Amino acid sequence: MTSKPSVKPVNPCFSSGPCAKRPGWSLAALGHAFVGRSHRAAEGKARLKEVIDRHRALLGIPDDYRIAIVPASDTGAIEMAMWSMLGQRGVDVLAWEAFGEEWLNDVVKQLKLSDVRSFTAGYGALPDLAQVDCDRDVVFTWNGTTGGVRVPDANWIAVDRKGLTFCDATSAVFAYDLPWDKLDITTWSWQKVLGGEAAHGMIVLSPRAVERLATYKPERPLPKIFRMTAGGKLGEGLFAGETINTPSMLAVEDCIDALKWVEQIGGVAALMKRVEANYRAIEGWVAKTGWAEFLCDAAAARSKTSVCLKITDPWFMQKDDAARQDFIKAMTKKIDKEGAGYDIAGHSKAPAGLRIWCGATVEASDVEKLLPWLDWAFAATKAEAQKEAA
Repeated sequence: MTSKPSVKPVNPCFSSGPCAKRPGWSLAALGHAFVGRSHRAAEGKARLKEVIDRHRALLGIPDDYRIAIVPASDTGAIEMAMWSMLGQRGVDVLAWEAFGEEWLNDVVKQLKLSDVRSFTAGYGALPDLAQVDCDRDVVFTWNGTTGGVRVPDANWIAVDRKGLTFCDATSAVFAYDLPWDKLDITTWSWQKVLGGEAAHGMIVLSPRAVERLATYKPERPLPKIFRMTAGGKLGEGLFAGETINTPSMLAVEDCIDALKWVEQIGGVAALMKRVEANYRAIEGWVAKTGWAEFLCDAAAARSKTSVCLKITDPWFMQKDDAARQDFIKAMTKKIDKEGAGYDIAGHSKAPAGLRIWCGATVEASDVEKLLPWLDWAFAATKAEAQKEAA
């Protein structure tokens, strides 16, 4: 049987959200947080505007695109966009993992739009992007955190489209080079590639999206936290740091700290190199192991941040889904108990397998140290299960 490794990751946090903090982070990083004061005070507004401005500069977001901090993480941001702007024309929704399925469900069952086309695929695969009609609105996730799949590029999105693209990019921003000219509404949260705190979302609107907001009034009530217009005009304050509801200034300070770290190490290009190194470590291990493979077979479509693995061992494959899920729980519990890797079980809605966050705040050396623990835990859990069945 595979022997237990002796070396553990320095930081064993591999959760796909909230994700590992930046290297060297400590609570001392929040020592200058603007707490105990109103976020509407001049300095509070300045901190919030700083988050917006640093995002724009680091991500290369065009000057005529609007950026806002909104409530309820990425979920709140994408819901805000859909409820505020969908319905003017037909919509194509892409879904190949849990969150895309949620957005499809909202469009059909909550917004109750009539002209909806859905393009779906199973976990580990992409639907046929060539079938998407960009003269309709399009809702999609750039990187599927629960399926380990991403769109490989934006070539399928027409530059001269008539519809708007609604992109949930929460585990893609800061990890991939996003083509802003192809994206009209883009959403994410601080808790993914930045390793920031949860509960706050970001939304970026192209000029075409702003025009839709100004001219289209959906026949449905909008909760306060979804409203981006007032009196028929865009709420300009929202895009200058005047948030809809009260933000956590501790979380804001943490986000500023993460953004400063990105600047110090070389910007988004440096983050992309870190993500690539993490992914390559797992890729090399998969090529050698005899019991695991990527959930996504197509290399060009694999997520390099939320890396999902399936177990291909014949003994494991003979089990039913419930037994497979129980095996994964037992296997990952061993690793967790050893303090060698936390939160690496696949998403509950995905096929039984492993999910390892390889975003930019994770060190490649820690990924490399985790991998022998996977071999040990799989072998040990299998041996125990076979002994029990004997």
